[in-house]
Amino acid sequence: MTNTKNTLVSSELINDLIQEEKPPVIEVKGLNVYHAKNHILKNIHLKIPEKQITVFLGPSGCGKTTLLKSLNRLTDLHSKMQIEGSISLRGQEILTKGNDIASLRRKMGLLSQRPFPLPMSIAENVAFGLRIQGVKNKTEIAHKVEFHLKQVALWGEVKDRLRTPASSLSIGQQQRLCLARGLAVNPEVILADEPTSALDPISSRKIEEQFLELKKDYTIILVTHIFRQAKRLADNAVFMYFGEVIEQGNPVALFQNPQTDILKDYLNVG
Repeated sequence: MTNTKNTLVSSELINDLIQEEKPPVIEVKGLNVYHAKNHILKNIHLKIPEKQITVFLGPSGCGKTTLLKSLNRLTDLHSKMQIEGSISLRGQEILTKGNDIASLRRKMGLLSQRPFPLPMSIAENVAFGLRIQGVKNKTEIAHKVEFHLKQVALWGEVKDRLRTPASSLSIGQQQRLCLARGLAVNPEVILADEPTSALDPISSRKIEEQFLELKKDYTIILVTHIFRQAKRLADNAVFMYFGEVIEQGNPVALFQNPQTDILKDYLNVG
């Protein structure tokens, strides 16, 4: 007679092994970032798994946002920043000069701390992202506006006022609208920089719920300094301190059995 329990355990182990063998979506090797003479990121090595939520956790000023923005080269906007090392997206080096930066940023969209809706209607905010993708047919745009607003659980709240200014929405709704606009350009990766820090608890929970749903189709990288949020959302955790990655890996193991005094002290405080 087959032992069903053992079979299930074996299947789980096989699935874990298959997951581990998958190539990372993003791989960072020996990344160093300087701003003038300030060494911000120090010899970063990371592998970001596909269709999971990877959380960059650590105290304010530890380099989390700089690391996040390095991934889609938003650091290029700062003339005094210098980057050394390697960042690859599906095996393709992104730090090489001559890369199509606009295309890269469409693949890795950024959701900022505060929402920045465009000065146009709710519908046109999402349509803007679609037009960037070359969508011109009005019927197709209307259908996709509805689809992406449903993706972020906003459709039911705004379907009767799509032509009103996006600025009329609450700040939590604006953040979900910005997420919908970003999804409209078909990204592979969602970069989220403290996306709930300006929101009330109810709006924050809605954003978290959307991330948990969206990771079925997207790889999500989330910056936070809130341990409870990291614990709720992370499939993969990266703890940073003073520009260095101190520990990384499975969040359950990381949070329950930290290997360094730095992380132990942080978790005790947090």
